Amino acid sequence: MAERLQKYLARSGVASRRAAEDLISAGRVSVNGQVATLGGSVEESDVVRLDGTLVGGHVQHVTYMLYKRRGDLSTAQDERGRPTVLDGFRDVPGLHPVGRLDRDSEGLLLLTTDGDLTLNLTHPRYGHEKVYRAWIGGGLASDETLDDLEDGIDLEDGKTSPAQLHRAGLGLYVTLTEGRNRQVRRMLEAVGHPVTRLVRVRVGGLWLEDLKPGESRQLDERDLHDLLNPGLVPQNVWARRAELTRERWG
Repeated sequence: MAERLQKYLARSGVASRRAAEDLISAGRVSVNGQVATLGGSVEESDVVRLDGTLVGGHVQHVTYMLYKRRGDLSTAQDERGRPTVLDGFRDVPGLHPVGRLDRDSEGLLLLTTDGDLTLNLTHPRYGHEKVYRAWIGGGLASDETLDDLEDGIDLEDGKTSPAQLHRAGLGLYVTLTEGRNRQVRRMLEAVGHPVTRLVRVRVGGLWLEDLKPGESRQLDERDLHDLLNPGLVPQNVWARRAELTRERWG
């Protein structure tokens, strides 16, 4: 059965689907000896190569959860030599970050070789929740401000989708189902509460829990199930993870 080339590359662990499109556009992918073009399809019998190296269609994917440290970049490499989230994973071919955390933010970041998983977790149509603990300036956020943020506010790239906010001391827990660039920071800055520290503590049904900055662990089938199906996590397990999060982050 024919399959779009970029999806085939993503399923093979080469890169995310979007990054695979860039590889095709750059002329680095060939199919049966011919330079591939964006929009093409392949079958399992086709010979696909990236920079001359054979690409296989069926691989065992791996996914890690990482406590991204503040200051690390969510990219594969940096031309200025700054630390990146992949520095400790150079021996894992095809590994890439699932979305991004900006340089000044920290917390839960997923790394995977599975392009389909990346698409599932980053495309807005799937609506996976991401939860952030935000420390803010500007004093205690008013009820009116929280209502405005929950309803959505206008930013330079459009109105934000509805969010959930809960107070945590003078700060907040912010739950989003979209992932624009520096969104939490821009939202809170827009209402007079600049973020002084930001930690992502949950993605889908997966919690940061007791990972320390820079630490990581490989996800197993149970983790992946919880990640993609938060509604099926047992209520007592969910409550305990939420409690541990509050104990750690306030």
